[in-house]
Amino acid sequence: DEELGIARTVNNILMLAWPPKEFRVLVVADNCSDATAERAREAGATVLERKSADQRGKGYALELAFKKSLADRKADAVVVVDADTLVSKNLLSAFSARLQAGAVAVQAHYGVLEERSSWRTRLMRIAFAVFHGVRSLARERLGVSCGLRGNGMCFSHAVLKEVPHDAFSVVEDVEYGIRLAKKGHPVHYAHEAEVKGEMVSTEKASRSQRRRWEGGRLQLMREHGVPLLREGLIQRSGLLLDLAADLLVPPLSWLVAPAALCLFASVWGSIFGSHRWVALWPSLLACALLGAYVLRGWALSGVGPRGLLDLAYAPAYVFWKLKLMVAPAAEPKGEWVRTTREAETKKGEAK
Repeated sequence: DEELGIARTVNNILMLAWPPKEFRVLVVADNCSDATAERAREAGATVLERKSADQRGKGYALELAFKKSLADRKADAVVVVDADTLVSKNLLSAFSARLQAGAVAVQAHYGVLEERSSWRTRLMRIAFAVFHGVRSLARERLGVSCGLRGNGMCFSHAVLKEVPHDAFSVVEDVEYGIRLAKKGHPVHYAHEAEVKGEMVSTEKASRSQRRRWEGGRLQLMREHGVPLLREGLIQRSGLLLDLAADLLVPPLSWLVAPAALCLFASVWGSIFGSHRWVALWPSLLACALLGAYVLRGWALSGVGPRGLLDLAYAPAYVFWKLKLMVAPAAEPKGEWVRTTREAETKKGEAK
């Protein structure tokens, strides 16, 4: 149900710096009950309409689109862009350069579209710059997979034939990235191209989205973390070991609280304990490294001094995320739940 914003996204993609006759926009209207299909056609897209009461979620929509693209044989690659996203004009040229250099899967930088700026969305811009920017750049330079982010992904037709996209979990992007790695295909990072996705600014609207992301990663951690580690060690594969580490290392918000508690305990022990200052240095180093990691993300995010001030809200944001993981969810576990868009929030407020 994307009738309020789909035309803007289609129009934005049609303005890419690429010959218009050499690409098309394919929209999957998946289980829509509104005028998404009509608005997309009016904007110039080819529309596939899909209805299924049982097979719900982005993975099934992508499967349909990929099969259509492969069957039509009109392209050499496909690009995935979410319906609430604006893209940089160089998106296809950046992907094309990577594909010509031998890549079969590419991920653009995934940023945050701030139409209603708040401390929450600015913190998310910093978080995305840390997770999608700092880590992806490092992993690209190390020659391993930068991973898939669900939005701004590019796949060659050849790799879709070799590794069919049959990933249907709530984090289908991570799942498919693992399958590509097992076939020896890293995901390359096109840092110069960007997709900006809408991130809701209110706590209520972002609750289900955050639960889906965090819960999905926990599920993949349990299912694939240790097996990937074992397989990577047996094969001596840096590609698989890196993906295992990416799954097994807890999210940043889970690391900050223990690091801060260890620092407090070590300061207390250093002042009042028998081994003064000895215990302080490891925890101080851990906090310093985490701080440098976040500050590098802030520098890449472009939010400026105001974003630096917003980092004061980070403890509350971390507490909110941890609370979501332990509080019971209203939606069934593992089920895809659509996130309310900003346009819908504004429309509701106007009423």
